[in-house]
Formats: sequence, structure tokens, C-alpha cells
Amino acid sequence: MACSSGSCESGCYKDKNGEEDQQLGKKKAVNGVVKIGNDLNSTNLCIKCKSNQTIATTIPTAAGDASRFCSDCFRTNLFGKFRFAVTSNAMISPEDNVLVAFSGDTSSRVALQFVHEMQCKAQKNFDASRDRSLPVFGVGVAFVDESAIYPVPSHQLAEAIEDMKLIVSNLAPPRKEFHAASIASIYSSDFGNGMDTLKELVNTVSDLTGKRRSDAAFANVVIAKIALQNGYTKLVLGTCTSRIACHVIATTVKGQGYSLAADIQYVDARWEIPVVLPLRDCLTQELDMLCCLDSLRTVKVFDNPRSGINGLVSSFIKVLQEENPSRECTIVRTAGKLTPFHFNRIPEGNDLNSHLASQRRQKKFNLMPNESLPPESFCSICNSPLNKSDLSSLSDVENGKLSAETFGATCCLSCQFQMLPKEPSSVEYFYSLLPQPIIAPAKGGNRCNQRWLREQIQDCLLSDSEDVIGA
Repeated sequence: MACSSGSCESGCYKDKNGEEDQQLGKKKAVNGVVKIGNDLNSTNLCIKCKSNQTIATTIPTAAGDASRFCSDCFRTNLFGKFRFAVTSNAMISPEDNVLVAFSGDTSSRVALQFVHEMQCKAQKNFDASRDRSLPVFGVGVAFVDESAIYPVPSHQLAEAIEDMKLIVSNLAPPRKEFHAASIASIYSSDFGNGMDTLKELVNTVSDLTGKRRSDAAFANVVIAKIALQNGYTKLVLGTCTSRIACHVIATTVKGQGYSLAADIQYVDARWEIPVVLPLRDCLTQELDMLCCLDSLRTVKVFDNPRSGINGLVSSFIKVLQEENPSRECTIVRTAGKLTPFHFNRIPEGNDLNSHLASQRRQKKFNLMPNESLPPESFCSICNSPLNKSDLSSLSDVENGKLSAETFGATCCLSCQFQMLPKEPSSVEYFYSLLPQPIIAPAKGGNRCNQRWLREQIQDCLLSDSEDVIGA
């Protein structure tokens, strides 16, 4: 009989045939995982379903949540983050017409895919319902061509745009409109030399970080113009946790701490078309993995390595993330404790969900009613909210007397330092190159882009009695 002592070295735990004693149990394979007695070797099992192998068993490079979930549970978990962000913040309502900003990278591709899946589900519910009381929200896709700033061969750009159109057209119905516009179209009144003028304007900015900020500001104006021209009511960005973590550190270094809380929320309605970030709780590694698992096609258009402060911060965050995979989430979670601005919400209407989301937001951050808050002033270039202590004398600007000398007073200190020329002789030339969407809103008390954009496209807007495109 076999000895029951674990310290026995007599060899009695083996029988005469050299086989292991039955007390240790007979090894069996269950779903490819070794089972010893009643214990499972769960190192390769999904932590959710506990039956399928994790992605890490087939993709060695999988990291984070991807290494703990099987492919099905990983996808369900990622889509769950997206859906929770949308529903808890009332980002999309049945009456909306949503525009997805598409750059071709994995973040924007996943954002488009998830919005598409929500639309498909809404369409099925609409078809199955008898009264069909809830309409299906519309979806459009927009691409901003930045080749005027980052030159690429014309044939390469044309192929990339065709690939994007193919990605959009291959999505199941309902049909989605694809819009492509050059960043030079910010000079809407002068399309002939808009590209040359934009190049000259960017070249006048000597600071490398300032150049990147100006590019982003101009692209934001162009995509807002697309949304307004085509009757869209929400703008979806694929901004994820990893990008927000870099933005938190970079913005702090650039001296924009006051406006930081405005940029990292789920909703940003400082523009007339509210901007929403449904992928705010998702990591870049997760989005890359999903594109790999689901074979979601991406398009690489502009190969622009990050430079200036943004490049340094991106490298720094990458090192932190390699040392501790939770660093990006920690940075975003810490910055999320900042009190949001009153425009970091979906404007309340007749939608019950938006009203409830607004109430939860007000209770969470102990906010004052919006009616009791003074109106915000915004930077004319980057549209960041301005701190009262940073506002210079704006008497001439308030009276509509905007000039090259007074324009700087309508900008945040960061834009003044990084973008405006230091020499007075160069300020006039810089001011003469600015597009109207930057100059016109700076005149008067309202330094936002909404009024100018709406005046420029008034003939293109739909009236309340007309149907919204794609709805």
C-alpha cells in the first residue's frame, strides 16, 4: 500500500509498473487544459467564462486585459466599456445624426465599428417594433486631409481615401455618408490659394509644439464645419485612455492646467456640435488587439512622428506603461477628479436620458446650476476656456476693434507663448494669414466659433420641418 506521507522517499508512491499512485489523481485534458484531480490549471483560462483559452495562448504579444480574456469575452468587455460610456452620458439619442471623425487608425476604426453596431441593433429593434416610435440615429464619417501641412504623394493620398470609402461602404446598412475635406478649406472664402496661405501661416510658427497645436486647432474647425453643413448633431472622436494620459501630462507642461478638465471629459459641448469620447476608458493596446482579432481594416495616411513636447511626453508615458500597465489608467483617473466645466455635458432637451445624465453629473461633482454660472471666454486659436486672471484688457476687442496688436489678448497664454511671433514686426504678417473662422469669432464678446460657422453655412442648414440626413 502506498505511503501517505509526503516526506517519504522510499519510492512507495509508485507501483511496480512505474506509474503514479492514484492518490495524486489521473491527469486529464479538459478543453486543452491539464486537470489534476478536481483542480484546474487556470493560468490559461479566461477569467470571465472560465472555459475558453485566453488570447495570450495564441497571441504571445497580448497584454493587459487581452492576456486574461478569451477573444469573445475580451470583445464583449471592450464593447461594454463603450456602451456604458454612451448610455451613462446620453451621448447618442434616437433622433441624433452622428458624425464619426475617421483618421484611419485603430482608435477611429473601433469607434466607427462600435457606433455601427449600435446603429444596427437600433435598426433591428425599429424593424421588430409595431409602433416604430423610436427612430434610428444616422451615422456619417468624416476625414480631414492634412496633406497641406504633412505632404504625401497624391497617389498615396487618393488610395488612402478610396480605402476609407471602401471600409465605410462595406459596413452593413443603414448607409453611411463619407465626407472628406482638406484642412486648407478653413480658408473657405479663398479656395484658390488656401493651401499656400495655410503653409505660410504654419511656417510663421517657430515653436515645434506650437505648430502641432495649430494643426489640431485648424482640423477641429474643419470637421466642425463638415458637421454643421450636413446637419449632424454629435461628433464622435476615437480618443482613448492612452491618448488622454499623454494629453494630461502635455497640457500640464504647456501651462494649460486651467483648461485641462475641459478636454478629458466624456462630453464637450463648447462647440455648437457636441463632441463625445465613447472610447475614453479603452487603452490603445486593447483597440489594436481588437482590430487584429476582428480583422478590422485600418488605413495609414500620414506618418508623422510626434515631436516637441507631445513627442517627449508620448515617449515618457510609453516607458511608464511598460513598467506598470496601469499607469495610463491611473493618470486619467486622477485627472478625472478635476471639476468639469458647465459645457462638459449634453445640452438638455426633451430627451429623458440626457436629463438624467445631467443630474448624475451635477450630483457627482457637486456642481452649481448652469443658470448661475457666468459665460466662459475661449481662446481664439485653440478654443480653450480662459482663466479670468489671464484675460487682458479687452475693451477694444469687445467693441469689435480687433487688430494684430489686440488679437493676442483673445488667446490663452499658452498660444501666446507657443504660436504668436515674438517680434512685433512679424505679428502683423501672422495676423494677416489667419483664416476667418479664427478672426471673426474673436470680435465682440463671443469668442467662439459657432456664430461664424453658422453664418457661413446658413443656406446649407436644414429647417426644423425638414428631415435630418441619414436619420
